[in-house]
Amino acid sequence: MLAAMSPTADSSPAPGAACARSGGDACPGTLRLHRADDGALARIRIPGGVLTTAQAHRLREAAERLGDGELYLTSRGNVQLRGLADDSGTELAALLGAAGLLPSERHERVRNIVASPLSGLDGPHAAGAQRGSATRPHATGPYAAGAHRISATDPRTTAASRGVADVRPWLTALDALICGSDAATALSGRFLFALDDGRGDVDGLGADVTLIATGPDGALLRIAGHDQAVPVPFADAPAAALTAALAFLDAAGDSGAWRVADLSERARDALPAEVARRTGVTAPTVTRPAPGTAHVPGPGAVTGPGGRTALHVGVPMGRLTAGQWRTLTELCDGELRLTPWRGVVLPLPEAHPAHPPAPSGLPDAPSDSPPRPSGLPDAPSGLPPDPADRTAHALRRLAGAGLVTAPDSPWAGVGACVGRPGCAKAHADVRADAGAAVGPVGRLPVYWSGCERRCGHPHGEWTDVVAGPDGYRITRVRDGQRDAPVVVPHDPAALAAAVAAARSATT
Repeated sequence: MLAAMSPTADSSPAPGAACARSGGDACPGTLRLHRADDGALARIRIPGGVLTTAQAHRLREAAERLGDGELYLTSRGNVQLRGLADDSGTELAALLGAAGLLPSERHERVRNIVASPLSGLDGPHAAGAQRGSATRPHATGPYAAGAHRISATDPRTTAASRGVADVRPWLTALDALICGSDAATALSGRFLFALDDGRGDVDGLGADVTLIATGPDGALLRIAGHDQAVPVPFADAPAAALTAALAFLDAAGDSGAWRVADLSERARDALPAEVARRTGVTAPTVTRPAPGTAHVPGPGAVTGPGGRTALHVGVPMGRLTAGQWRTLTELCDGELRLTPWRGVVLPLPEAHPAHPPAPSGLPDAPSDSPPRPSGLPDAPSGLPPDPADRTAHALRRLAGAGLVTAPDSPWAGVGACVGRPGCAKAHADVRADAGAAVGPVGRLPVYWSGCERRCGHPHGEWTDVVAGPDGYRITRVRDGQRDAPVVVPHDPAALAAAVAAARSATT
């Protein structure tokens, strides 16, 4: 195991600014810690947000043993550990490496992949199967504009009520291709891949390269929100995604661009045709307008093929205590899926044996993979045998742990950066202020930022609350444009009223 790199001082660019490669990529990882006011920070990439229970246990152990005891979810479905000692990197890397969370040290910061978190759980494994079986909670507030039913096979459509194909094979293949590519190590820690199963959830996240399933045999490849998408065979899609990333690197050259959006307009517009040429695609590009916002699934229970149930729960401001994390791992059926909306999807077991088999390592791991670490707690026995009772029992436990299990929760759609005291750039303790302002569910999500950088902000339409030296500025963001701000002093009552009004605005 390589020694972990020393923590780096913050050198984040302003939003939209080009990142100079000559300065080095300071994006934190597991092997490169970031120095913050509350200690060192590690960002662990979790491709697709998928964790086995064994890996989840090791992450909790790392948080408790080396950090502040909490786990912080990011807007890319990754996990951050905070409050680390500056010299803890080597121990952290060894702990996570043994759990299979560092398959390639050279690529650990470029394994940035988000994927439809309900793929294969609430919809068909092949297009058209079990299309009427899913059930969803009634969505209100920030989830009310959720996905709508459309044709599953028309590539011109933008969102489906559920996926038209299971994209988990893409996730496994793309991660392996990235880790096996020497050239991919030149990608920045901010470059993002998205794998959308056709429902339009992660297609709206503004990834640099997005794959969109159009059925069991086909896909579209979108580059950085471009309306022209390249049609590719389903089986070839992961290789095409890596080809697109390498085409970006060639286009970027020494320009200082770290993401596709940093390229000149001319270079961006040329990428779809260049990717088609490199992949041998002769079919014309397909016009598929990029969605302006993500179709976020609401919290609650979802039933998929065969009656299997999964739960989608929100995490208030993306911050999980070790106890909450333990509850999630106790209830899930072998894996957790972290979402780009700072939530968690947990498949429930069909039956719950008193003595379940020990969690294994990574899916499809080779026979010589490291054995399961010892000392992991068994999943609890005694869940009700009836599926409906089992689901209700799990939701009660999760709600009791302080997680968001229904769309009418006042915490639904509320997010915030770390703010003070963890970040020196923050002007306020935005988490405390956001908690004090929580009220009725609004139409729009709201995100509180401690400074103008707006780290981790959502995409699409949302209420932007930014702290400054003299108070907060509240703005509605839509279609990339901001309304005129409302300036509110540090007055809790006035702030809560102004945020509630902004979240409920319709014009």
